[in-house]
Amino acid sequence: MKPDIKICGLKTAEAVERAVRRGATHIGFIFFEKSPRNIEPDIAGKLADAVRGRAKVVAVTVDADNDELDEIIALLKPDILQLHGSESPERVLTIKAMTGLPVMKALAIREGDDLLKVDPYIGIVDRFLFDAKPPKGSDLPGGNGVSFDWTLMRQLDEGVNYMLSGGLNKDNIAEALAISGAPGIDISSGVESTPGVKDLDMIDAFFDAVKNARPQPLKAGQDARE
Repeated sequence: MKPDIKICGLKTAEAVERAVRRGATHIGFIFFEKSPRNIEPDIAGKLADAVRGRAKVVAVTVDADNDELDEIIALLKPDILQLHGSESPERVLTIKAMTGLPVMKALAIREGDDLLKVDPYIGIVDRFLFDAKPPKGSDLPGGNGVSFDWTLMRQLDEGVNYMLSGGLNKDNIAEALAISGAPGIDISSGVESTPGVKDLDMIDAFFDAVKNARPQPLKAGQDARE
């Protein structure tokens, strides 16, 4: 079974169309001023309208307040809200009640103990996104092009639905899927020529690599190159 694929940080009609045509199940628009992938809600809405119904539209926010969320939802009409900040379980419940939308909560991972952060959100969020902790000095909670130890995903209960993110690209996606068995993957900087600029050829190469990847996680002791 192939994983869900989210191409995140989209800013142009060409990149949106290419991502969806190649098989993206989710397209992400980032609303965070410090990000090179930041986009205005009205522009994102027009881009999403061109492919609406062909992929799920995801609004990515970082500790957004209610007014910001209202504006994004009104102009983008997302299918899913991705919360990439320090939103507490209580805040997630408030947002879900206020918007009526499913929520994907991003959590930063570096070591096994970081997975303990999952428990308070079980039964509240609809999906998790596991991203690498930002490198020291970074102002961005995601999109830093760094990865974490994918074997940690084997510690998760089977019922935890998530997307794997952080430093994925055409060269490592097969290994990442083989090791983690992730049911979903998220990529942004790995298909960019420069920060915030999606490269259509890199999008194609990534989807080609996913197509040829092993669909199931490795067994203990098995090599990803087998």
